[in-house]
Amino acid sequence: MTPEPVDVRVARGADGTVLIAAGPGLRHSDVYGDVVAVGPDFTRAVLDVAGAVLSWPVLDDPVLPSAEIHDAGRAQQWLWALYGERVAAAVHDCAAEESGVWVPAEVAVLAGAAARLGLGHWATRWWPASYPNAIPALQPDLLGLESAALTHRCQQLFDDGDDQPDDCAAELIEEHGAALDSLIQWWREAPLATDTARRLETVLRLLDDAADSAGLDGAALRRLRSSLEGHGPAGTTAGSGTPFGRRTGYALAAGETVVAGGRVIARGSGTNDWRRYPPGFVDAAEDAVSWTARALGARRLIEVEALADPAAPAAGTPLVADVRVNGGDPHRIPLTRRDDLWTGHADLSPQLPAGMRAPRVEVGVLLPGFDPGPGTPGEPDGRAERDAVRALVRRRMTAAARPPANDVTTRDGFPAPFLAETAAADAATDEDY
Repeated sequence: MTPEPVDVRVARGADGTVLIAAGPGLRHSDVYGDVVAVGPDFTRAVLDVAGAVLSWPVLDDPVLPSAEIHDAGRAQQWLWALYGERVAAAVHDCAAEESGVWVPAEVAVLAGAAARLGLGHWATRWWPASYPNAIPALQPDLLGLESAALTHRCQQLFDDGDDQPDDCAAELIEEHGAALDSLIQWWREAPLATDTARRLETVLRLLDDAADSAGLDGAALRRLRSSLEGHGPAGTTAGSGTPFGRRTGYALAAGETVVAGGRVIARGSGTNDWRRYPPGFVDAAEDAVSWTARALGARRLIEVEALADPAAPAAGTPLVADVRVNGGDPHRIPLTRRDDLWTGHADLSPQLPAGMRAPRVEVGVLLPGFDPGPGTPGEPDGRAERDAVRALVRRRMTAAARPPANDVTTRDGFPAPFLAETAAADAATDEDY
């Protein structure tokens, strides 16, 4: 069934950028034609493509992306394949003059694969893996290989320019190639005529073609070519499940008190803003950051703990806690990874005088140099959006745990689980979540 056309707005911004507004996650300015993304970064999937940046709201029906086009000439190579010829023509016209127009866009052949690639990059950066929230991590090599396959499928989005970091199929294959043999094994053992077997074969064939196009070679790639030429899925039942298990587990150490003794005068949870540190550093749970203020005589000490992601580096990472008392200046406390926790403490006697009662303490964790900042005063803290992302991920994991037994249709949009989600759902059934 051909999807119904979707109305999008094509307009020229004040700086000459051509903007395509699509989807419920955006608001439009009729005066200037500008398009402003609504919500934190982690609610949007983004792709850098030839002459433009595409974005999808992950919490809404993706349908078509919005686009910020800085080079309309380069973008013409993919506009018609993503939005249809009428939108491509409207972009051409808007690039020459300041105007805005509503245009019926087709959900064209490239739309589903592009949306899926964007979501793959989103999952690499923002997937909220959490032990207390029962959200397993995605196997990075498996997600990387599927992203490489999708990048190759979406080659029309890219050109030879050096301003498209997401045009990285060859780099992803080289970085994550260690998982190729396990991916082939999974395909060989997958039950015949199932959705999983079909998706595995599609990914493997795209990887083979991408490697061939890039001139890549290696033992694993040669084994891939041989497997594709010689044999399909064997449908064996030996070794049920996938060959991809969780990278590591939590021991959830009880932890010794960082500061011994003293009287507890206050304690609470901090803010776990995913934007302030790289992926794989801190568990994504809302209450992963906690603090305790103690009185030792006239001294006032604060301890901070943050639940570490299993993949977090054990040393050499200057993760810090950002502490503010009663809205005062920030005080940064270095954190050290100890078992499953990031921990640190500091003397806050000047900020917590002996006579103060019920201090208002705000604590967050961040990586200096990576942190974009805590935001402006009065700005929402993003908790509602983080909760919505967790709900989205739980729905996707539920779907991944119950793939259709026999699905011959192509599902390129957001609803179809990634192979990494299928593997994580399978592994989670055997874990103590």
